[in-house]
Amino acid sequence: METTIEVLTDRRDAGGQRRWPNDVKARIVAESLRPGVTVNEVAGRYGLKPNHLSAWRTLARPGELVLPAPEDDVEFAAMIVAAPDECETSVETGRPEILIGQITIRLETGVSAKRIAAVAHALGALPS
Repeated sequence: METTIEVLTDRRDAGGQRRWPNDVKARIVAESLRPGVTVNEVAGRYGLKPNHLSAWRTLARPGELVLPAPEDDVEFAAMIVAAPDECETSVETGRPEILIGQITIRLETGVSAKRIAAVAHALGALPS
């Protein structure tokens, strides 16, 4: 990823500090949020103090500093693939079933969620 950011360093506010446009701040913050990148590293590239960049990151969390859209729309999530247990079998009956160990309780078709909850609650009250 090769990006060029132009920053005017001669524009200073009344206190003599550099003024960074919000879109530039947002791009710098977005760069600091990429995996494997440190705040110190990014701050050093732009001549910022790390705590200054951290303050901008704090502004971005509640949306006070709007970050640009990510360059790549692909996101990955960890996934574990395993063979199903041999003892797990499902029988399509169209009726709700409650399984407790070796016991299967089949309820009538179209039973309400309230009734299922009542049966489950009653089963929970039974001693093991």
